[in-house]
Amino acid sequence: MTTLIETPATQTASAAREKPMTPGRRAARALGYALLIVAAAGVLLPFFWMVMSSLKGPNDVFTIHISWIPPSWHWGNYVKIWTGSDIGTWWKNTIVLSVAVTFLQVLTGSFAAYGFARMRFPGRDVLFLTYIGTIAVPWQSYMIPQFIMMGKAHLTNTLWSIILLQAFGAFGVFLMKQYFESIPEELSEAARIDGLSEYGIWARIMLPLSTPAIASLTLLTFVNTWNDYMGPLIYLRDSKLWTLQLGLQTFITTLFDANYALLFTGLTLSVVPVAVIFLLGQRYFVEGIATSGLKG
Repeated sequence: MTTLIETPATQTASAAREKPMTPGRRAARALGYALLIVAAAGVLLPFFWMVMSSLKGPNDVFTIHISWIPPSWHWGNYVKIWTGSDIGTWWKNTIVLSVAVTFLQVLTGSFAAYGFARMRFPGRDVLFLTYIGTIAVPWQSYMIPQFIMMGKAHLTNTLWSIILLQAFGAFGVFLMKQYFESIPEELSEAARIDGLSEYGIWARIMLPLSTPAIASLTLLTFVNTWNDYMGPLIYLRDSKLWTLQLGLQTFITTLFDANYALLFTGLTLSVVPVAVIFLLGQRYFVEGIATSGLKG
């Protein structure tokens, strides 16, 4: 028969758990929940209005008194937008860019992060700080040299220009390096003793243990690429190569004669993939952001 010995620490923890909640603490907790509900409602309210506006008629979106619920439901807006525009092509281009850029940034970011976190070479820390310092440089300052470089390589007006320019990201290297440093070094040493190469350690040990950080980087990169407007605007001139962000602007200027209901229909369709990915990966996203700054 096993006897459990309670230490002073466990006794204190047990007493804290068994201690009844005072009315003041209940009121504070209720107030906290109420504030969170109000904040969540404030965040979701514009999204709700966008979805409801996508089901309204052309003259019902902007009214003197805000109409939260459509007076009449226009489900045909979703059919009309697919048949009256190239949104299918824009959707395909956006998915191709987002998936390709996300895959490359996770691949290159995790690989470079492993070198900075586990390899020892002269000037490593200086090189890492210099590379991370590029995050503070605004894209507008080197936007023109990049365009000239892509033009000389004959890659403008192609999806490759966006993919190649965004295949590397300093933030991804920083995020993955911080997480790699929280993984015990003893695991890598044991793998080296067993004859595993550095490539094998990266692929078979570091990456499987870094699921939260990879999920965080995947979500952030995918959302950033999906919502990118300036990059496609500069490099993609052919309408067959447009992304959703470029295509939606034509709903106001040329297509549908400023039909804002259809514009909100397109906006709703553009938000769905991002919302689905975030809902599927939010647990890993929060865990990855919370632990990337910790060192074990």
